[in-house]
Amino acid sequence: MKKRLLTLIFTLFVGAFSAFAQISDPTSWTFSQEKTGDNEYTLTFKATIQPGWTVYSINTPDGGPMPTSITIEEVGKGVELVGEPEESEPHKKHDDVFGVDVLYFTDTYTVKQKVKVTDSGITSVNGSVEFQACQEGACVPGTKDFTIKLEDKDAKAEKSATEDDSLWIFFWVAFGSGLLAVVMPCVFPMIPMTVSFFMHGDANKAKAKAKAVFFALSIVAIYTALGLLISFLLGPGFINWLSTNWLPNICFFIIFMIFAASFFGAFEIVLPSWIVNKSDKQADKGGYIGAFFMAFTLVLVSFSCTAPIVGTVLVEAARGSVLRPIIGMLGFSIAVALPFGFFSFFPSKLSNLPKSGGWLNAVKVVLGFVEVALGFKFLMVADQTYHWGLLDREVYIAIWVAVFTLQALYLMGKIKFAHDSDLPYIGVPRLVMIIITMSFVIYLIPGMFGAPLKALAGYFPPQETIDFDINRIVRDNAKEIMKSGVQVGNQSSSAASNEPVKYSDFLHLPHGLDGYFDYEQALKAAQAQNKPLFIDFTGHGCVNCREMEQSVWSDPRVLEMLKNDYIVVALYVDDKTKLPAEEVYVSDYDGKKKNTLGKKNTDFQIKQFESNAQPNYILLDSRGGKDADLKKHVLQPARGHNKDRDAFVKFLQDGLKEYKARGNK
Repeated sequence: MKKRLLTLIFTLFVGAFSAFAQISDPTSWTFSQEKTGDNEYTLTFKATIQPGWTVYSINTPDGGPMPTSITIEEVGKGVELVGEPEESEPHKKHDDVFGVDVLYFTDTYTVKQKVKVTDSGITSVNGSVEFQACQEGACVPGTKDFTIKLEDKDAKAEKSATEDDSLWIFFWVAFGSGLLAVVMPCVFPMIPMTVSFFMHGDANKAKAKAKAVFFALSIVAIYTALGLLISFLLGPGFINWLSTNWLPNICFFIIFMIFAASFFGAFEIVLPSWIVNKSDKQADKGGYIGAFFMAFTLVLVSFSCTAPIVGTVLVEAARGSVLRPIIGMLGFSIAVALPFGFFSFFPSKLSNLPKSGGWLNAVKVVLGFVEVALGFKFLMVADQTYHWGLLDREVYIAIWVAVFTLQALYLMGKIKFAHDSDLPYIGVPRLVMIIITMSFVIYLIPGMFGAPLKALAGYFPPQETIDFDINRIVRDNAKEIMKSGVQVGNQSSSAASNEPVKYSDFLHLPHGLDGYFDYEQALKAAQAQNKPLFIDFTGHGCVNCREMEQSVWSDPRVLEMLKNDYIVVALYVDDKTKLPAEEVYVSDYDGKKKNTLGKKNTDFQIKQFESNAQPNYILLDSRGGKDADLKKHVLQPARGHNKDRDAFVKFLQDGLKEYKARGNK
């Protein structure tokens, strides 16, 4: 009983901690057009703004927040602007932070721009909308690229917003998780039993089918209501603590290990019997109310199998936007309910279902191995943030190699758990799974010796934590031979003085780049070398940051400019390293003490650039002093998570051009 109570508490703990996250993208944009004359079109740019957020007008006065701006690449190359852009009616108020009257929008924001096409070869226009969204003093700059086809009829919206794409991806991931839940031992046998109950419990077959469909829809409603509840509880201000603090990450790690142990057959995660019995009594009433409570009973009875899967979906959902829990539970529940609705209409197909047996338990065990591998990601985040040194890259990869090797051995029948049936032979589906698993293990092994494993960028500790990195050894030996005069690694020193680079004993830049981890020190180096600053606001727990480093920074064009044309400074916003007593201060922004490196960098990012998103890349004129208004020294609009390499190269090139145009040679 104690085991069951303890596991129930941990399971409910998932829902509690999953109730906090940050809106990763506070706006979604649609782009359309309407032909209004001979070769003339009206382009419409419409933003849907999340509750509590504001976006600022094109006509925002100087000294205020960053105004919205629209760039059309074809202007001057076969496209002409006709008149000024027209906005929907803005709100107006005096902003005490900026000290000016600001024009802003909530809920929705629409801009219309008339254009005339003078080159018949142009069939579409491309460009970007740059804006700034703010909520409760925290601001996030954003860029949305667009391509609008110029057709006689209204073109459909062309969205390049990665959040919309990621929501669809997450929906299908959740849907796949729901399909896995269907083949769990406590769900799969209930399909024929439940459908038969509906088909034989009512003389009117049409009415019985209607009730069965209502039963399936009730499953969707129950799970989606859970996602909706989580969304209402989300708190955007809590995301940094949830993502980087050791406590929630250790708790998530423990929960995933409990889930895995449950799948391995150590115990079952069950709800108190009185809850199930009470729901079951309501299901006996019949009618549509009975069908609903039968669905509720199914959800409760299947809890021991579906709780780990639902918990995994909710944990991942809570680390994104407020829509993700709803989308996740919707996808999950549709997959679970689909068999019940399908077989209600086609009961004759029930005979085609595979019989229950040992294969159901095999599915659980395989998911148990996956849960173990995923659980270590949470321990990795805490380890990286606090520099415990437990999970360096090669150790982490070794754990995954061991886990998935054991999974392959289990599929081969070399390992057997208590509830497994005998395996007289290996079928084709199992053989396919063995091949996939072993191929994955073979792919992982070179990562222990420095291979980048780009397909898994962001899910492993940084490359710099590996002890035996062949690429780094070769690179460092080459540098030693060349004797460039500026050393790297733990012996690195500032180009502006002989002082060592602060925090370089435990912080490192990717791809062997030289750089800094303290803004003031980097500024001195930039001024001494007459170079612009490349500021990288990043985090140990930032998956998107690692993806950008592996996918974009690795481009030879990007590396060349970062090495030769910029002074690179990486500012970790989640690092828990304590500041020296003389550097501890109370922020004039929020009045709170800043006593860690991460808090200092977060405060710097919010105060100077009105942003708290990562990754966030700022190109800065080094003329700005330590306490200057740095917004005036920004060379290009900030960039975030966008894996377009060519666009990033252009971003760096344009920054250099602007730096030189301002009189820096």
